[in-house]
Amino acid sequence: MFYRYINNYLFTKVNPKHNSDSYNAEYPVVPTREITVDNFSNLFFGIDTAEAENVELDDILHIDTDENGGIIAGSNPRSVLLAVYRYLQENGCRWLYPGLDGEYIPDCEALVPVCYHKAADHRIRGFCDEGSVSHQNMLECIEFYPKLEMNTFMVEWFVPNGYYNRYYSHQHNTENRIPEPQNDEQILRWRRHCEVEINKRGLLLFAIGHGWTCKALGLPTNNSVNNDFSHLTFTEEQLASFAMINGERKMFRKAPLFTQVCMSNDALRSKIADAVADYADNHRNMNFLRVSLADGGKNHCECEACQKMRPADWFWKILNEIDEKLTARNLPTRISFNAYMDTFFAPVQERLKNPDRFIMSYAPIARDYCSSITEDSVIPEPIKYVRNKWKDPTSTEQGFALFREYQKIWKGTVYCFEYHFWRHQFLDPGGMTLARRLYEDVRALKVMGIRGMVEDGSQRSAFPNAFPTYIYAAALMDRDVDFDAVAEDYFSHAYGKDWKQAMQLLQKISDAFDFAYMEGTKSANKQISAYYDPARVPQLKTIFELAALERSLVSKHLNMPYRPQTVSWRLLMRHAEYIEKWAALMIEKAKGNNYKAVELSNRFCGDFGKYELEIERYYDHSLACRVLEHITRKPQGIILD
Repeated sequence: MFYRYINNYLFTKVNPKHNSDSYNAEYPVVPTREITVDNFSNLFFGIDTAEAENVELDDILHIDTDENGGIIAGSNPRSVLLAVYRYLQENGCRWLYPGLDGEYIPDCEALVPVCYHKAADHRIRGFCDEGSVSHQNMLECIEFYPKLEMNTFMVEWFVPNGYYNRYYSHQHNTENRIPEPQNDEQILRWRRHCEVEINKRGLLLFAIGHGWTCKALGLPTNNSVNNDFSHLTFTEEQLASFAMINGERKMFRKAPLFTQVCMSNDALRSKIADAVADYADNHRNMNFLRVSLADGGKNHCECEACQKMRPADWFWKILNEIDEKLTARNLPTRISFNAYMDTFFAPVQERLKNPDRFIMSYAPIARDYCSSITEDSVIPEPIKYVRNKWKDPTSTEQGFALFREYQKIWKGTVYCFEYHFWRHQFLDPGGMTLARRLYEDVRALKVMGIRGMVEDGSQRSAFPNAFPTYIYAAALMDRDVDFDAVAEDYFSHAYGKDWKQAMQLLQKISDAFDFAYMEGTKSANKQISAYYDPARVPQLKTIFELAALERSLVSKHLNMPYRPQTVSWRLLMRHAEYIEKWAALMIEKAKGNNYKAVELSNRFCGDFGKYELEIERYYDHSLACRVLEHITRKPQGIILD
């Protein structure tokens, strides 16, 4: 079935006019070649697989074709699929956005010979669901990412009702769209459909994350915008299991999902381990089960027993108990554990007894997105751990200092769980600075001793275009890829002959907003606002001129030879209005007119929301409005839900 799937795809893409009703002598059929498609282990290609430490996890792509045919092979079935996409790319195909409108498929009379061999520079390369999504968004992205040679898709939660219902409830846009909230049963059906599509492509499937503490206690695991937990009542056992904070055990931040538990409770740890083992037993299509604590920081149990160890020690103790139960059931399930919030601080006492079962996720959610780690980075002493009162590692270097403490005790695979495509993408409306940061952060992985990256981001992250995703994927596959060469490749295919004008204009827009300022790092007075800086107003006003230039340029390119080019230019048409509205809001923030900024934020959600249905494949309106709420109502800190 797998090889039929990729052979059919290969045949239809390289023979675009085959069996067409409009075929005539003017459009010759591309001759079919004898191309053998299989993985290294099934055919005696004589290809060395020593580059792969683990042929199941590590991707090696091998192509050797000429005018008579040849072979397309990979180190595992997934790698074969990626190699087919690479073969098509070498013959002119590009995938510039999710969905059919993002496919750039040129007509060709002859296919070029391809000689290509590449072992991926990073083991883990992919995305995780976030933001607000429709089911169609999810399916199109699952198809899109392997075309860019990414190999991993991560689905969070037992039922991802929050992400789906932010979309289907049309959060922040009920003025333009009638809410259509979905029940958990429908969302679970969609989730299973996603898993089928992920498995069909052989992608590495990571699942769950937060929620195991709720599962063990029989509490809701929901993160949905439609859920109100204020009515919940708890049994004595459940209350006794909650973390004790300031002498009291109760629900934290109005949701079970954020509530940590008393991890010194032997029976509760056993229940958590049982919940993981039961799920693994019933879901054997998962490559990695993600096991995390509650999604809330600085609310770990302060009882006398819990204070004897750090949260990460208790966490690793639970992981060892999970391993014992999986081993007893003869289950090979791999477990992904994380360094996140309180578990940024490495264990002191506990060690994992069976490291081969585990992979580590480093999730620097509070880092500084204005810098990347390099060989010359000055790494400070790690922040001291103080239970529930530790300081956030706000700089990239501070976070890395804490991660280095893990490296002293963990020698297994680590991937970075990142957030560029969460709120940070909206802080660079031109997208070019974000793309450069992604490129440099991926290159930093080798310096940091990390084997890959998964982006916790919206599946609607292609506004004004998908170049940030394109460069992210390219650098994960080949660390030494040239940024400018990839930019030319993307923009020339996405915009046609005037691609340089589009790229240069977007760079000017990025520069005018200034990503560092938008991140809240350049305030003239943080007591007023993280964005207060009257001297910045003239620079922000130039954005209106750039929007006018954008409209003028778009007017000449509304209908292009290739469908993705038409999409690209028409996205810029909406983008001009988008940046005008953001500039107006940021000018008020720079002046210190916070109430006016709130008014403009509210107006934006209704006014620009009228375009959501038109551009929803590329643009996450709900998440954009949540970021504006953060800018206008929360001068400091980060969004955690």
